[in-house]
Amino acid sequence: MLASAALLLFLAVAGVLPPSAAVALAAAAGTVLAGVRLSRLAATATGGPPTPPAPGRPPVATAGASAADPRHGRWRRRAALRRRVVGLLDAAVATAGLTAAVPPIVAPPHRSAVVAAGVALTGVLFGGALFLLPGRSRLDRPVRLRRVVEVVSFGVSLVFATWVLLPPGELPPAVRELTVAGAGLLAGLAGTGIADRRRRPGAALCWTGAAAVLFGLGLLLVLPVAGASERATLLAVPPLLGGALATATGAARLAGGDPPRPAGPVWPTVTAPAAIATVAAAWHLLVVGEFDVTGMLLGLAVIPPMVVRELLSAADNRRYADRLGAQEAHFRALVSGGHDLVLLLDEALRVRWQSPAAARLFGLTDADVRDRPLPELLHPQDAPRAAGLLTGVLGGVEPTLLSARLRDGQGNWRETESTVSDQRGVVEVGALVLHVRDVGDRRRLERTVHRLAATDQLTGLANRVELLRALGSRRHPHNPSGALLVVDLHGLGEVNDAHGRAAGDLVLVEVARRLRGTVGPDEIVARLTGDEFAVVTTAGPVLAFGLGDRLVAALGEPYPLPDAGPVRLAASVGLAEITDAGPEDVLRQADLARRRAVQLGRNRVEWYDGYLEEQLVRRLDLERELPGAVARGELDLVYQPVLGLTDRCPVGTEALLRWRSPVLGTVLPAELLPVAGDLDLLGELGRWVLTRACRQLADWSQGSPQLWMAVNVSPRELAGTDFVERAATLLAEYGVPGERLVIEVSEPLVTEDVGMVAARLAGLRSLGVRIALDDFRPEHASLAQLRRLPIDLLKVGPDLVGAVDDPQRPLLDVVVSLADRLGVAVVAEQLESTGQVDRAHRAGCRYGQGFVLARPATAERVEAYFEEFPSASR
Repeated sequence: MLASAALLLFLAVAGVLPPSAAVALAAAAGTVLAGVRLSRLAATATGGPPTPPAPGRPPVATAGASAADPRHGRWRRRAALRRRVVGLLDAAVATAGLTAAVPPIVAPPHRSAVVAAGVALTGVLFGGALFLLPGRSRLDRPVRLRRVVEVVSFGVSLVFATWVLLPPGELPPAVRELTVAGAGLLAGLAGTGIADRRRRPGAALCWTGAAAVLFGLGLLLVLPVAGASERATLLAVPPLLGGALATATGAARLAGGDPPRPAGPVWPTVTAPAAIATVAAAWHLLVVGEFDVTGMLLGLAVIPPMVVRELLSAADNRRYADRLGAQEAHFRALVSGGHDLVLLLDEALRVRWQSPAAARLFGLTDADVRDRPLPELLHPQDAPRAAGLLTGVLGGVEPTLLSARLRDGQGNWRETESTVSDQRGVVEVGALVLHVRDVGDRRRLERTVHRLAATDQLTGLANRVELLRALGSRRHPHNPSGALLVVDLHGLGEVNDAHGRAAGDLVLVEVARRLRGTVGPDEIVARLTGDEFAVVTTAGPVLAFGLGDRLVAALGEPYPLPDAGPVRLAASVGLAEITDAGPEDVLRQADLARRRAVQLGRNRVEWYDGYLEEQLVRRLDLERELPGAVARGELDLVYQPVLGLTDRCPVGTEALLRWRSPVLGTVLPAELLPVAGDLDLLGELGRWVLTRACRQLADWSQGSPQLWMAVNVSPRELAGTDFVERAATLLAEYGVPGERLVIEVSEPLVTEDVGMVAARLAGLRSLGVRIALDDFRPEHASLAQLRRLPIDLLKVGPDLVGAVDDPQRPLLDVVVSLADRLGVAVVAEQLESTGQVDRAHRAGCRYGQGFVLARPATAERVEAYFEEFPSASR
């Protein structure tokens, strides 16, 4: 399009095309191009912002929700304003194009009137659009006044230049005055555009484009009236085209938000008007030679705006200087009163400047610091690292925190931290900036807090956190070394109960002293809990095991107390090697070994192995699943018949507990009862077993021989005050005679509280219930229990029955003879072979129980087994 316009101008200058036609066609081409762009901008303006889409979904317009949003209303108002502005600009450009295209088809007498009407309408449309331009912001009063003075100064100078440059006496006064007024108007438009060229470049293009279009139309109006040649009208084409395109470009920039432009060359607001007036005056003097009264008045009118502009500039400079001085004083006060020392370093790391706070914070004077390399002021151990860090910053490395010790004015080393900022690119600074802060108090506090956090306050030993840190530091993936010993003290609770916690604390302090005295200087001793300690050693497994033995011996010595006699403690030690596993895993392994040492009798050292891990997992599974097993119906009873050794007929059964866990399978009493004891579930299990056994015994009583049933009861169950009463209630509820129920108690457990057990057993015998003493041992204490406890049956194991030539045989004869004298029947249990059965029978045992005679089975199978012995009786 621009090439076409240039071709038309060339043809008009060459005389091929009439100038008026060239002007009309070129103006029409330019305005059509600008009009199309403006029309597209007006058409693409939307009425509201799009609704933000949900993640993964397309945007959905929600008119009701959008209308309720205040931001949506503001957006719509701005969009409507943009549409009106673009529409007005489009109409103004179209009107200008029509004004330029109409003269060739209008009669000469009416051309000036038509062009004048077009200029007026175009001016009105441009004025409305420019007045509605968005993005206007409120300026400070001094800035607004300066802008007005600049526009007035530029306009007056341009009016003066127009007046003196017009040929004198050749134009009618009205035309001359109209031309001068138009020049003033154009100067105002152009001045406003120049003032906003950085802050609102889109609006500035619109102002400048409007001025150019109106200037081009003014040429079409004035030149024919002034008697210029027809070719002179070709001068109107460049401003018309340039103004129209500038207007379209500015509107497009406004539609994009009109971002400001970066700072650039400053427009000479004072010198430009002066230069315009001076050049115009010089030209007039050379061509005309003298000024008329109007010209002199306009020339004098150029001076006051420039003087006012200079006065405003002086006031601005004074205000800026005052503000800069206040800011400098403010920042100087901040730097002087702050807690940081500010240093400026050159590229040789020499101190060029230090803040006034140096004397107050570090007692340093300028003579102590200025022109000295910074590494000379730092501790010799910190200087190389600090120099390397600062050199890296000079080379472009991202600055990091610099920690170093700085010598103060008294020669003391102060712990400091410095932030480094490379300000060499700032002209006013041009140096590395260090903000140095004294962190000595903070570091001492951190060390104190770390010591308190890593140390047991009573014993002074390391705590669990510090132990884990030490284990982690000794963990080497390819070459792990050392071992961890976990020490468990037994008896400390009794010391606290008997002598008070103060005595217990004295014992703990002595334990810590003995531990430190036993281990080497490179080994770590820690306190884990109240009575658990740990030792980290660098020794190998064998030497570590020997260290564990020494620890057990040292901790087993008596502990003297001030107001009481000495006390003794037992110790159990678990040992685990430090491997490439995590610290928590090593500690857990050593603790598993410690538990094993406790189970095996204390005062011993146990080594961790994988079997311990399996046992622990199994134990944890049992502890997790056992609670609620009764309510879930997972318990079951099997029954093992007891036979008379003379006729091999059944005389009774023993109820044996089974846990049918859907997760763990069938669990036997040997594994189940210790867990139940630790979980305090023995009472619940015992009640279920006794109830189930009495109910089964009642079912068998309806058509089965009169057989008795033995139920195992622990001393903890017997200790319950309601046990005898509960047994009586069950016997009465199921209609079972008391003599058909046998309560078995384990003889090794009875020794803990013989009096209580004897009383409970006597109460059971008053109900007719018979008592069996299980796991009888041929020892002096056990033999004494036979006289103290009210028992009816005595159960001996295979260790007494033995083989035919077993040396224990005379001992079995003694036990049977003693039982006969006391009226107690002997039951030989766990019989595995016919030889054992014959041996027990020859020794005088009345009853036998074992796999060789009958295996444990369910109630149905035992009942079927009983049917094979119709004559079975008590």
